[in-house]
Amino acid sequence: MDWKIRSSRKPLLVRGARQVGKSYLVRAFGQDNFRNVVEINFEMRPDLASIFAGSLDPERLVRDIKIATQQEIHPGATLIFFDEIQVVPQALTALRYFYEKMPEVHVIAAGSLLEFAIEEVGIPVGRVESLYLYPMNFGEFLEARGHGKLYELVEELGDGQPVSEWAHKQLLALLSEYFAVGGMPEAVRVWSETQDLQTVARVHSTLVDNYRQDFPKYARRAQVKYVETVFQAIPRLLGRKFVYSHVDPSIKARDLKAALQLLSKAGVAHIVHHSNANGIPLGAETKSDVFKVVFLDVALAQSLLGLQQGSWILEPATQFANRGPIVESFVGQEILAASPPHSRAELFYWVREKSTSLAEVDYLCTKQGRILPIEVKSGGRRKSKSVQILLAEKPHMHEYRQFSVDNFQTLRDGLNVPLYAVDRVIL
Repeated sequence: MDWKIRSSRKPLLVRGARQVGKSYLVRAFGQDNFRNVVEINFEMRPDLASIFAGSLDPERLVRDIKIATQQEIHPGATLIFFDEIQVVPQALTALRYFYEKMPEVHVIAAGSLLEFAIEEVGIPVGRVESLYLYPMNFGEFLEARGHGKLYELVEELGDGQPVSEWAHKQLLALLSEYFAVGGMPEAVRVWSETQDLQTVARVHSTLVDNYRQDFPKYARRAQVKYVETVFQAIPRLLGRKFVYSHVDPSIKARDLKAALQLLSKAGVAHIVHHSNANGIPLGAETKSDVFKVVFLDVALAQSLLGLQQGSWILEPATQFANRGPIVESFVGQEILAASPPHSRAELFYWVREKSTSLAEVDYLCTKQGRILPIEVKSGGRRKSKSVQILLAEKPHMHEYRQFSVDNFQTLRDGLNVPLYAVDRVIL
């Protein structure tokens, strides 16, 4: 809505991995806030690519789009939506001219493999703006399940004030559902309608297959097998330093590195960069060979691992205690979703790799101009030796946050926060 009414508005790119809800979001926004929506899906209408083969003058483009779609375009009242725009890279280039010559026209574009088209033709710097979309976070899951009021309870609490024991148990029970279902909109819809995890599992399998079917679209034929290898390996390496020899020692590291970069660009994987944590920005001092990887969605990761996700609902306490890497990955997913949406979010962590004194802090965030260390405890609350080492080494850091299944509780130099309130602490 801010974009819609802003006088300095630019054509908008909605960016994110396949099936996170980009097209649905744009259509719903358009239907609620415009007189009409003129949508062109370039995968469904490849014939319309010819509109962008000649002059990119926006007045001509609008004229031809009106003829092709048989719809009126009213500047200020019509939303033009280019879906799967990566199929026609020239349409990306055309966005700059809408900004320069017809800024009164609202234009949004989206595409599952948009990043690769941008790499091919570039992005009109200063002429286009972006919004990054991720899978539904836990708060959005609660709203979809009809429990928005329960989550508002958490949002309204003062810093560190515990929720009631009843609310705490309810929220943990719903959080265990989220770990089983994940945040992919189709999976959440099916679970809300059927309460059938087998049907949800079929959705997960279909989504995983869809990602695999995309590999040949952005990887060269010789690379596809490496992309598949890394894709399959990421879930089993969650929470650990990502070492290429642990993926497959028979494959050269440079081939696996290139494959991981492709998956990252597609939004299927997110790199957790090492940071020395000496100051902001966190990315100023990183080690390129020290990193972890987070998968797109915790439920899809478990689907790839072949884990029984129903266990989250039947015995949640055991699962929270035993599936530490999945819980850590969930926190990364929540951090990404809570990050400012106008630029691609990055994840960071800190590690000291000394044989006599190994220490690792799961995530580093910035809040109010300071670095905030994040520790994740999958079971009950335990001492955080690593974060104490970090605080001792970095005098500019004064506190940390620990996420666990426990209620809000004050700690030495920090605060324990229940896992269902990650985004409240990060925002």
